[in-house]
Amino acid sequence: MADFDNDRPARDKEANRLSARVGRYARVGGNVGGLAAKMAGARLFGNGAGKDSDAADITALLGGLKGPLMKVAQLLATIPDAVPPEYAAQFATLQSSAPAMGRAFVKRRMMAELGANWESRFGAFDRDAAAAASLGQVHRAKASDGRPLACKLQYPDMESAVEADLRQLSLLLSVHRRMKPAIDTREIAAEIGERVREELDYGREARHMAAYRRIFADDPTIRVPDVVDDLSTGRLLTMGWLEGRPLLDFTKHSLEQRNRLASVMFRAWWHPFSHFGIIHGDPHLGNYSVFEENGDPAGINLMDYGCVRIFPAGFVAGVVDLYRGLQEGDDDRVVSAYETWGFKGLSRPLIDTLNIWARFIYGPLLEDRTRAIADGVSPAEYGRREAFRVHKALKELGPVTVPREFVFMDRAAIGLGGVFLHLKAELNFFRLFNEQIEAFDERVISGRQASLLADVGLSNDSVRT
Repeated sequence: MADFDNDRPARDKEANRLSARVGRYARVGGNVGGLAAKMAGARLFGNGAGKDSDAADITALLGGLKGPLMKVAQLLATIPDAVPPEYAAQFATLQSSAPAMGRAFVKRRMMAELGANWESRFGAFDRDAAAAASLGQVHRAKASDGRPLACKLQYPDMESAVEADLRQLSLLLSVHRRMKPAIDTREIAAEIGERVREELDYGREARHMAAYRRIFADDPTIRVPDVVDDLSTGRLLTMGWLEGRPLLDFTKHSLEQRNRLASVMFRAWWHPFSHFGIIHGDPHLGNYSVFEENGDPAGINLMDYGCVRIFPAGFVAGVVDLYRGLQEGDDDRVVSAYETWGFKGLSRPLIDTLNIWARFIYGPLLEDRTRAIADGVSPAEYGRREAFRVHKALKELGPVTVPREFVFMDRAAIGLGGVFLHLKAELNFFRLFNEQIEAFDERVISGRQASLLADVGLSNDSVRT
């Protein structure tokens, strides 16, 4: 694999510049400071007038900013008690799309990454973005041999933007901690910081992609892009273009076809986790598309590998132990699983509260029958009722420190459930899950993971606990 971290003057000029960071503080600080003040007001004065409109105003401001704050706001919406309910509802509406940067910007950025003659290295390059998100945008291109490509180009000064935004996030959560919350957010903040910083490293994303290509090499229903090394840098990721249609285009297809897509999605998420301790942590619908054969949906294109979480094998074992404990009514096994994950001070009331969320996540996997993932719930509302119950119970026990792994584990699980709801799938989730954990062995997972990471150039230091 090519060296994505070669030293170039353009990289040095942009890396974490103090002036860029100060500028970011100026643009963002007022918005986040205003959010913190309004959150405090919402806490102190109860259900006062204007909270819904305040939340909508802040959401609009965040949605217009380049950088990680929009992504962070989406995460906060999924964590019980991180922000007041009206803010969580608004933040959940934020999309991962953003206005694209113009052609002049694209020319400057591509010259910085590939040199003055960058365009001659492609057969064609569309300077108008095909998609734009919070950290970068994607352009369609063709290789010199005509092969279709996707070029993911990072916005300038994103390292500075990330550090500035994470500093503001720390301020926001410190205000939250003074309000006697149900959840202590310190570990959550640390986890968000690490994962968002990783998303800036396109070399790492390329290695994540290589890992997933190996995992699904023999599965014709899941396609992973390949990386074009000589057209990629630390801030430009050039991949093969995967042709497909949005997942939402298939919500009115036959139940058989929708179930087929849902089954593939289940495998695309649970197989890497149960066999290698890896999850694709960004459930946004734009990260999946459907490829067709003979006019019928045949499988899933799985895209965007910036947010991938690697877990120690022991954490995966805890997930399986909790499932078995709930299945068999083995309370000792349930408690052992929570302790394995890092929960402290496990009183009986706290265990019962954690079980509310566990039974929600595992519920469809415990029943050996064909069913929907949930009944009478929209994709946007999936998990909210249970999160509210957990929050209410934790208020009497908190603050509870949630192990950092749960930020993206829960986010991905909720996102996957939302996909099943969009597709109105009816599956035997029990059988699908048990196929993935059959003959589970922690030592085998550990060895398999170590081998995979070594093969793609991800060291074991990537497995953070």
